[in-house]
Amino acid sequence: MSQVRILPGVLQIKYHCCMNQLYSSKLLENVVVEFSKLPGIGKKTAMRMALHLLKQDEETVNRFGQAIIQLRSEVRYCMECHNLSDTEVCGICKNPRRNHSIVCVVETVRDVMSIENTLQYQGVYHVLGGVISPMDGIGPADLNMDTLVQKVTTGAVSEVILALNATMEGDTTNFYIYRKIKNETVMVTSLARGLSVGDELEYADQVTLGRSIVNRMPFESTFKNK
Repeated sequence: MSQVRILPGVLQIKYHCCMNQLYSSKLLENVVVEFSKLPGIGKKTAMRMALHLLKQDEETVNRFGQAIIQLRSEVRYCMECHNLSDTEVCGICKNPRRNHSIVCVVETVRDVMSIENTLQYQGVYHVLGGVISPMDGIGPADLNMDTLVQKVTTGAVSEVILALNATMEGDTTNFYIYRKIKNETVMVTSLARGLSVGDELEYADQVTLGRSIVNRMPFESTFKNK
């Protein structure tokens, strides 16, 4: 039985050639390359998006481009809760009908959107901007932790809801926050475990997430019963 001999580097060269896309326009290539840098967007999808834009009228494409430029240059973070906002204070924090004595602590702005979509929560938020993760070099000082503690120590907060993802990093961050504020006159609760361990709020359905908020429990009970 004869054997096929493969020269070093031949497979790599062939694979590289197959992966390269030939473009008739450098401008088209530039757009495809930029689109493919977005999460979950491969070269083929980026190409379809670029060609779709070419079919649109100039005004539509200009609006699209201007919206992205404005997003990056003008969006800011709320000085109260660190949520995304067009002004110094976001619409939720400015709303007098919200219960400002209840603060829901979340990891990202996407979690705010997920909870808001349930229509089951009428308090305000505090966005940490991440979770404690020693493996990734992220500690409490890298998060919006101090402003949360300051908010609680003013005495204006009656309840802190820990609504971080049910992961090891999320649980670690929950416990850190609890230790920091447990001596204050504030109730600390967490979402009911309708959410499975490892689940992210962003992907939970609205009914399950809504029930988890309504049926929240004292945080102490989540680790004293273990």
